[in-house]
Amino acid sequence: MQKLTVELGDKRSYPIYIGDNLLSNQSYFVPHIHGHQVCIVTNTTIAPLYLDAIHTLLSDKYQVDVVILPDGEQYKQVDTVAQIYDCLLKNKHNRTTTLIALGGGVVGDMTGFAAATYQRGVNFIQIPTTLLAQVDSSVGGKTGVNHPLGKNMIGAFHQPQAVIIDTDVLQTLPARELSAGVAEIIKYGLISDAPFYDWLEENIAPIMSLKQSVLVEAILKSCQNKADVVSADEREGGIRAILNFGHTFGHAIEAAQGYGNWLHGEAVATGMLIALNLSSRMGWVDNNEVSRLKSLLNSSNLPVTAPTDMSDQQFLDIMAVDKKVLRGKLRLVLLKSIGDAIVTEEAPVEKIAESIQACR
Repeated sequence: MQKLTVELGDKRSYPIYIGDNLLSNQSYFVPHIHGHQVCIVTNTTIAPLYLDAIHTLLSDKYQVDVVILPDGEQYKQVDTVAQIYDCLLKNKHNRTTTLIALGGGVVGDMTGFAAATYQRGVNFIQIPTTLLAQVDSSVGGKTGVNHPLGKNMIGAFHQPQAVIIDTDVLQTLPARELSAGVAEIIKYGLISDAPFYDWLEENIAPIMSLKQSVLVEAILKSCQNKADVVSADEREGGIRAILNFGHTFGHAIEAAQGYGNWLHGEAVATGMLIALNLSSRMGWVDNNEVSRLKSLLNSSNLPVTAPTDMSDQQFLDIMAVDKKVLRGKLRLVLLKSIGDAIVTEEAPVEKIAESIQACR
């Protein structure tokens, strides 16, 4: 088992546990549950696989209630979160309750949002069951739901008490979901860790085949990169924005295609390619790096072509309501070089459009 700490001070720092067979060990849970009530939130896909094990593990010590949500990005909305509130209220959960998010990023985001808002804030624990959630959404305290006009536009910052990453759960992960998680792993190399990016090129095959030692290393390095950024800028007032590399373009793809039709990691993969192409057009990155990324994405079974039914204007219109817009200007995360990301408002609309076209 590997352990990292997200350093936030004020008694809000929390551990990330990474290893196999963690979900059968109470010692990873009990120190982070402070009351006598627990509500496990999962979905219809994950419940048959892992719910009984967690319920059995905790039911001898706590009042354990369960919410099973429908599975899919299209359900990541306020009406679905209301099902969590219903369970908490009907079962008289108080302010010392602990919510446990057992699932991928959608379950984690909605459970975290419910925890942030129920009785103005209660504790929660993340148990991410997808690779993408393990290396990205479970760490950092971003919670929320989608709106038809924008992804994650309704939410709150609310840090978990702990993140428990059991690599055994990846054995049941569909291949497409595995690839989606690899997209976020690649992102960390691009934005802040050039040696890690080199390592990924050499080790992408064993990662895709779920070789345990290599997989743990990839998750560990990704979580460490994210933890460092979150510790420096918890609420995205500065450097944390670099974690959005590829996301502004990716979120536009998700919104236009309908949430769930493109997986988040798939959209981010194509978004990163567009952003790197734009970085090249700005004169900051050699064009060979675009081909290099395209090759790595291909090896990860990720899409490298933007949707042909999306016009340049549709991209720009959706991006105009993105959270990264400031003072009417679109802020984009681009690269000065591999491992060196910046947030800029300098990119001309014409170059943005050219970069989108180049990735069709």
